[in-house]
Amino acid sequence: MIIGEDCGNSPKNLFVQDLTVAFVKGDARYLLKKVTADVRWNILGDQVIQGGDHFADMLEERKRDRATELTILHIATHGKAGAADGRIRFKNGKILTFCNVYEFINTKGTSVREITSYVIEIK
Repeated sequence: MIIGEDCGNSPKNLFVQDLTVAFVKGDARYLLKKVTADVRWNILGDQVIQGGDHFADMLEERKRDRATELTILHIATHGKAGAADGRIRFKNGKILTFCNVYEFINTKGTSVREITSYVIEIK
């Protein structure tokens, strides 16, 4: 993991960092504890996942892709929102760039109600 210097400068930034790492590792147990039961995950241009059960199913499906490297370039949080961007390299050589935008249930940033993912494959 390569994480930018400014990423861990607040508790909310660390929370977004932990969420991002958990996504890449496929840590469904952690993620399911940190999202609401009615979580909405909008993967732009692909699909919208609504509800904790569907979210868990999608996490399990994506777990099959084995990431070998995660680079988090930036994390920014303010109020009830946070975002992380970076790159993921997979065992098969595929590289994705991403930006995940998280909407928290409150300004403390302790639980996520909605995620919007922007993902582009680098050829």
